[in-house]
Amino acid sequence: MTSLPDTMTAIVIDGKGGPEVLKPRQVPVPLPAAGQVLVKVASAGVNRPDVLQREGLYPAPKGHSDIPGLEVAGTIVARGDGATRFAVGEPVMALVNGGGYAQYCIADEPATIAVPAGLSLLEAGAVPETFFTVWHNVFERGGLEPGAWFMVHGGTSGIGVTAIQLAKAFGAKVIATAGSPEKCDACMKLGADRAVDYGAEDFVDVVRDVTGKRGVDVILDMVGGDYVARNIRSLADDGRLVNIAFLKGSEVTIDMMRVMLKRLTLTGSTLRIRPTAVKGRIAAAIAEKVNPLLAAGTVKVIVDSTFALEDAARAHERIDSGEHIGKIVLTVA
Repeated sequence: MTSLPDTMTAIVIDGKGGPEVLKPRQVPVPLPAAGQVLVKVASAGVNRPDVLQREGLYPAPKGHSDIPGLEVAGTIVARGDGATRFAVGEPVMALVNGGGYAQYCIADEPATIAVPAGLSLLEAGAVPETFFTVWHNVFERGGLEPGAWFMVHGGTSGIGVTAIQLAKAFGAKVIATAGSPEKCDACMKLGADRAVDYGAEDFVDVVRDVTGKRGVDVILDMVGGDYVARNIRSLADDGRLVNIAFLKGSEVTIDMMRVMLKRLTLTGSTLRIRPTAVKGRIAAAIAEKVNPLLAAGTVKVIVDSTFALEDAARAHERIDSGEHIGKIVLTVA
C-alpha cells in the first residue's frame, strides 16, 4: 500500500433538500477490505440517483458510504486482500455503492474495469453507472437483438445518450424521445432513426407510423406514470418494457388484457442493491463487448459539463435544470 493521507475532501449531504445541502468536508480516507481496491479519484459522474439521495429518497445501502456518487475513474492506490486483478497505479473506472464524490473511493474489484485505450480519465468517470445500467437492462433484461426496434425515453439524459449509441452499435433501429427540437437534433446526431419531441408529438402515434403499426420490441423507460400504459400500446407482440425509474410515479393503472394478448414482458431493475457478483458479471460483459467500441470511438462518452468536486452543488443545479445533454462530471484534484 502506498502512503496515503489520513483525511480527504469529500462531499457530504448536510440534511435533505436542494443542491445547497451538498457541502465539502474533510473526512477520513477509507481503506479497502478484502476484495476491494482504493481509487484515487480523477472524476466522478453525477447521476439522478445522487439527486434522490440528496433529497432523502434513496439512502445508501446499509454498510456503505453515505457520501454520494455511484461511479468513479482514477488510479488504484491500495488493494485489499485477494484483490490482484489490477496493479497499484493502474487507471480504472468503477461502479461503486457510494462514496464517489471524494478524493478517494472504495470499489469492489469485480465491479472495476480497465479504462479503454484512448479514453481520458475524465470521460471514464462518466461510463460505469450509465453503461452498466443500459447493458443490463436493454441487452440482458430487454434482450435487444440486431434489427429490432428500440425506444428510449429521455434520449439526451446520460442513460439516453448511452442507450441510443449502444443500440445502434449492436444493429437495432432506434426511436428516442426528448423535450425540445434541439434535444431531438442531438438524439439524431447520436444515431437515432427517429426523435420524438414529446411536447409536440405523441410517441404512440410516431411509433405506429414509423414501424408500420408493428410497434417496438424493447422500451427503456425512466418516466413511469401515464407513460407505462402508452408504452404498452407502443410495444410489438412479445415486446419488453424495462423500467429503471419513475419520474412521473411508480403506481400506475394498465390494461392487462393488452399485456396478455401481445404476450408482453414488463420488467425493471435497480443496480445499487444488487450483489457484487452480479455487478461483476455485468462489468465483465462491458469489458468484453463495450470497451472495444469505446476504444475505437464507435461509441462516445457524451460529457455535457464538468465541475470541480467542491462545486458539486452547482453540478446538481445543472442536473436539476434538465437542460443537460449527456453526462455531468465532477473533476477531482
